[in-house]
Amino acid sequence: MQITIAEIMSKKIETIEEFASVQEVAIKMKDKNISSLIVVDSFGKSKGVVTERDLVRKICVKDVYTSKVIIKEIMSLPLVTINPNEPLSTAIDMMLQHNIRHLLVVDDKTEINKPIGLVTPRDLSRYTEFTRDDTTKDNLEKILEYYI
Repeated sequence: MQITIAEIMSKKIETIEEFASVQEVAIKMKDKNISSLIVVDSFGKSKGVVTERDLVRKICVKDVYTSKVIIKEIMSLPLVTINPNEPLSTAIDMMLQHNIRHLLVVDDKTEINKPIGLVTPRDLSRYTEFTRDDTTKDNLEKILEYYI
């Protein structure tokens, strides 16, 4: 039996509007104890993702004034999405192909592809013992070695 994305995804996702300041993002991440936020437009459509890594690489090291920069300027693009019914191996392949650590799970039955979950290397690591396919195991190990 193949494990699907719906079985491994984190269902608790947090969003922030694209015109929020970097400072607002950092505060929300701290308050919610999370490392990423899905960036949405005023209609709730997913536009990108912003991570702690984005904050460090695009703001902190450049000594940028955090209340003057909006997330739309630094969010990671393109936003890579996956359907909840896809197998685990597809998520692993997509993460490697796009060199990403956050894969947004969307309900593609709605017009705006509503975000319903998120897959990260941590989610994948919980299911390593269920992976029987050698290629999938190898790819999963690559993600875990590089990203965790």
